[in-house]
Amino acid sequence: MKQFRFGLDTVLDYKMQTLEHLRTEHAAINRKVVRQEEEVIRAHSSLSGYEDAFDRTKGAGALIEHYRLYDMCIERMGKILEEQEKRLEDLREKEECKKKEVVEAKIDTSKFEKLKDRRQTAYNKELMRAEERFSEEFVIRSAVLNRSQNRG
Repeated sequence: MKQFRFGLDTVLDYKMQTLEHLRTEHAAINRKVVRQEEEVIRAHSSLSGYEDAFDRTKGAGALIEHYRLYDMCIERMGKILEEQEKRLEDLREKEECKKKEVVEAKIDTSKFEKLKDRRQTAYNKELMRAEERFSEEFVIRSAVLNRSQNRG
């Protein structure tokens, strides 16, 4: 009997390559999300630093220019923080979309893997039946040959 050959191996290989590529892209987006989360934390920290310095300056009494400077810095850091949080939200959305793509690709790939397993199992059963038939034929022929030799 011929060796088992899955006719859709090239399709399965392509699906597996696609899945691996999507997983790599998902991991890259995850790294970007983590970096952006760190940027947001740093922006929060900077904003808090400006606010604390402003509070200290108010307590010590300072020129109006200093108040205005701190106000501008706090306002700018607030805008930067909003931008960072928006970028983070966008990256999280991209990550979620990519995650869905990975799941879909995994489902698609697993369909082909299961089909290959079913065909491999069917092939193995047929191979065992063929071996059993061969063994039975061998035993029957041997028995017939022995009888004909004993009679002769």
